[in-house]
Amino acid sequence: MTAHPDATGRALPPWLVVTALVLVAANLRTLMASLPPLAESIRADLGLSSAAMGVLTTVPVLCMGLLAPVANQVARRVGASSTVGAGTTLVLVGLVLRGVGGQSVWPLYAGTLVAGAGIALAGTLLPGVVKSVFPAHRSGLGTGLVMLTMMSLAALASATAVPLADALGGWAGSLLAWAPLAALAVLVWVPVSLATRRRTLPEAPPTDVSHALPWRSRTAWLLSGFLVCQSWQFYSSLAWVAPTYEAHGWSAADAGLLMSAFAGTQLVSGLLAPVLLDRVRDARALVVGFSAVGGAGTVGVWLAPGLAPWAWAVLLGVGQGACFALALGLVVRFSATPRDSARLTAMGFLLGYTVASAGPATMGAVEDLSGSWRVLWGLLALVAVPQMLAGSRLRPGLGRVGGTSRERVTA
Repeated sequence: MTAHPDATGRALPPWLVVTALVLVAANLRTLMASLPPLAESIRADLGLSSAAMGVLTTVPVLCMGLLAPVANQVARRVGASSTVGAGTTLVLVGLVLRGVGGQSVWPLYAGTLVAGAGIALAGTLLPGVVKSVFPAHRSGLGTGLVMLTMMSLAALASATAVPLADALGGWAGSLLAWAPLAALAVLVWVPVSLATRRRTLPEAPPTDVSHALPWRSRTAWLLSGFLVCQSWQFYSSLAWVAPTYEAHGWSAADAGLLMSAFAGTQLVSGLLAPVLLDRVRDARALVVGFSAVGGAGTVGVWLAPGLAPWAWAVLLGVGQGACFALALGLVVRFSATPRDSARLTAMGFLLGYTVASAGPATMGAVEDLSGSWRVLWGLLALVAVPQMLAGSRLRPGLGRVGGTSRERVTA
């Protein structure tokens, strides 16, 4: 693991760097995972439609897409660690704004927008940070650690959303409860950011133009296509698993627990998949296999939602958690340097999240128009097909992004 010197030139302890990385990752999913179990209460209090509720999930995902290239360019000017710190600060501001607005619509949406921008800045650059902190043969472990943290906090946010609302006087208090975690992440990240800035200031700026997004790389397009499908399924599932089962007569608390099973199983698959990725040269069996597992869960909710809901939630979580972790791991594998990893991540997030951001609201509109949750889940099941096709093309012979000033399109 790479040591980072502090302002005096002494190396920061590796545990501090990893702790800061983990705390930042912990704040990248609580914003979205804490909302769905409270959706029916929020919708009733504010008079929102299913499509309007879907927008609350769409906004941060859209930010993650549109602002991914911005994060890359900001990092070029002020450094990746400073940009991650700024992003985490925006998450904190957004969480506070979202939680202190009471029974008002605009703070809920404005806070979601601000925090979504912060998630975009921090999340886009984390794979590059992982590549710079962990040695190449341990990059899968670093990716798994980030995934484990993200998904464990997502599971916790889903499971505790309703109990926190009961304890703190309503859904606004429940949403605000995650602000202290963001504040802690900001504080712990400060010494890492200062140390990294001290270390990188003397370096000469790169002479190539490889900060541009790798539009000419076939590898980048395949990874981006895979991320489009995976993200569409994940964020649509995140938004509508709980409301689907509440519509089938479940209580909000029980639906929240089902959501926590969906998010919690991603802990195992999100950690296991990158470790398995470190052990294989050809990742296609892992990518296609886990895509099929997630697709099976979607088909279960579509065709037989009451038959085995906990099994469907587990299959969804295992498949989607593993696929996102594999995508991040493949970004590291198929990039030549940390800077190239940031470029590849920016392109993947720009395309993947921008397209997928339409998922929750579009699926909500489908439910509004059709009056049927079954149609929604049937459409989501179809998305698994192109996801598996894109994954099946990610063969070892594909060229890596980077290494030259001009991207090579690999046949």
